Amino acid sequence: MALKVEGLLGPGLREPVNLQVHKGEILGLFGLVGAGRTELFRLLSGLTRSTAGSLALCGQTLHLQSPRDAIAAGVLLCPEDRKKEGIIPLSSVAENINISARGAHSTFGWLLRDGWEKGNADQQIKAMKVKTPNAAQKIMYLSGGNQQKAILGRWLSMPMKVLLLDEPTRGIDIGAKAEIYQIIHNLAAQGIAVIVVSSDLMEVMGISDRILVLCEGALRGEQIREHATESNLLQLALPRSLAN
Repeated sequence: MALKVEGLLGPGLREPVNLQVHKGEILGLFGLVGAGRTELFRLLSGLTRSTAGSLALCGQTLHLQSPRDAIAAGVLLCPEDRKKEGIIPLSSVAENINISARGAHSTFGWLLRDGWEKGNADQQIKAMKVKTPNAAQKIMYLSGGNQQKAILGRWLSMPMKVLLLDEPTRGIDIGAKAEIYQIIHNLAAQGIAVIVVSSDLMEVMGISDRILVLCEGALRGEQIREHATESNLLQLALPRSLAN
């Protein structure tokens, strides 16, 4: 078991959330606007403190007081609004990739190993197929898809156990979407647990092993990919006042 969530409550959740995700599994979270998807991710990533419940990572209790705690534990978030919360627009592609992993590659917390910055940036740009003139290019000039791949490269620079992807392909062209889907499947094949939030139902159905549906701050149901249908998932996602 990679991540186990029991009785989790906090801002944006109306009922306690219980969920599990296994190593190498892609878990989809589907819901309409206001369902509590992003709010749940904020709790799992330490951006918001929970008011009740517990988290266990690989069998060990996980106490999150801040995003730094989640990152140190290997729970990493690619946020929904990558321009505001994901990238540092005026910094280079290399800076955006390296910024979170520097501590693990430095002595005394500030003295970086020779060549690590350039080597890691070049490695991740190649692995993620980031289209950029060079690593020194300001990330703000890249397309949305290439910005997203650079953020993924940032987290691949660090030890990772659980990857949280909030709307990973929103505003991204078809070619970049396919590349990001392949990255997600590759990560799962390496044993990383991936949780994907998306308002694109076909995307969730296409990449997830299991799908959980949120509605009005509560989990409404679960379906495995083989048995999931568009109509069933939409029915679960609709508020009861509309579903009936």
